[in-house]
Amino acid sequence: MSTVDVLMISYNDASYLRKSLPHLLDTCDEATRVWLWHNGMDEETLEVARSYAGDPRVHRFHHSRENVRLTAPTNWLWAEGDGAFVSKVDDDCLPEPGWIERLRAAHGANPEFGAVGCWRFRDEDFVPELAERKVQHFAGGVSLLRNHWVQGSGYLLPRTLVHRQGLLREGQSFTRYCIELACRGAVNGWLYPFLREENMDDPRSPHTRLVDDEAFRRRMPLTARNLGITTVADWAQQEHESAIAVQKASLDLREYFGWRFRRRNLVKGVRRAFHGKGGW
Repeated sequence: MSTVDVLMISYNDASYLRKSLPHLLDTCDEATRVWLWHNGMDEETLEVARSYAGDPRVHRFHHSRENVRLTAPTNWLWAEGDGAFVSKVDDDCLPEPGWIERLRAAHGANPEFGAVGCWRFRDEDFVPELAERKVQHFAGGVSLLRNHWVQGSGYLLPRTLVHRQGLLREGQSFTRYCIELACRGAVNGWLYPFLREENMDDPRSPHTRLVDDEAFRRRMPLTARNLGITTVADWAQQEHESAIAVQKASLDLREYFGWRFRRRNLVKGVRRAFHGKGGW
């Protein structure tokens, strides 16, 4: 059975970590190893992370006193691990039980697969007339909702592709990394019918702590801050718009480079300037 190295990065939210970390460990099979990285000095969250450091399912534990965000922890696992697949699960996410086995089996039947992941959006975000035109069928009875990128949580990516393309560059998003994988021939997307991943930072989630505008401003997600979003309602709308955007997204790779890419970003910038929000 192929080994999977899964990264979880914790930061400043003990309540989510108390749910997400044991949930992740419970979804691990005997060939899965969890790499746990904690950012920052929030004592309560650090205590939760450290309490699992000795768990036999936790392969490595690292504490960074500074919040170094995502790139350094990701490259830590990618550079120092030796599992056949790499993955990351965010500390505010709960992937469906069996997600590792199903994604590993899909990859096993389809060596052309790149980043293949769980679907983190709500039922009301799925629009069949948009999504089904992008559903493609592959070996072993596997179907994907094709897209040139997936979110950076609840995915499986062959380590061979990381060796071929290299580590994350400073400032490079996982979205952009996936698009560059696609340019090299990798097939990315979400397993379909969907494997689910509960996103607790979606205010529509039953597990969310973003229950009102005051709580939202106190615990504002980084993406919301970057987009100028200040209310729960606007954040819920942004999550919905993100789902629509990936279902609409073109499979023509030329759209993500050169003048087409610059034009698309200009349109998104104008939308954010007027509405304080935008898509993927």
